Amino acid sequence: MGQLVSDVTSILNYRDSKKEAESERQKILADMAADEKEKTNLVKKTLATQRAKYGASGVSNNSMSTGAVLKRLKAETEEPFKEKRADNVEKLKKIKVTKPNLLQSLLDKFDDLIG
Repeated sequence: MGQLVSDVTSILNYRDSKKEAESERQKILADMAADEKEKTNLVKKTLATQRAKYGASGVSNNSMSTGAVLKRLKAETEEPFKEKRADNVEKLKKIKVTKPNLLQSLLDKFDDLIG
């Protein structure tokens, strides 16, 4: 009877752990999506500010490479987000749930009984 209770408990704990791991994964993925959106908005805002500053100083789009400016701004704003993304990917890799091996548990108990 004790083995049965132990097995049921391990199964229930596994289900709870699995649910917790999935909710943590979803939270991390949501954080990563929010970071990506924030980064995109920051690039857009920085680019708009840069255009306004260049426009106020009399520089037109014809005299500068907007692609180069965009690439530089993206690289500058992307740096802090790269580290956060790497941390989140590491967290995702660490989330693991160990599935109980009931057959092995039964065989171990059977060996103890036979002895």
